[in-house]
Amino acid sequence: MNGKYDYKNLEANATTLIRTGAGVLHAITINTKGASANVITVYDGISASGTLIATIDSTVDPGTFFYDVSFNTGLTIVIGTGTAAKITVAWVSG
Repeated sequence: MNGKYDYKNLEANATTLIRTGAGVLHAITINTKGASANVITVYDGISASGTLIATIDSTVDPGTFFYDVSFNTGLTIVIGTGTAAKITVAWVSG
């Protein structure tokens, strides 16, 4: 691993492949909370059919969720339902 965090800002309801291959999910920050039951779902995989890492209710107050867990196949984030949260995903490449 390179020891430096990569990041991606997401602001819309969508399925986003963040990275293929192995790495470590460091944190997900909710910068602006979502509304109407908006949920962030995190997978170890190259699609939304991978192994579930986390499900976050994005309608809570903004804040950072620290994980520091490895993923093997890839990192996919799904933001769905209602008004999308604005989030930042931080990870280390494997």
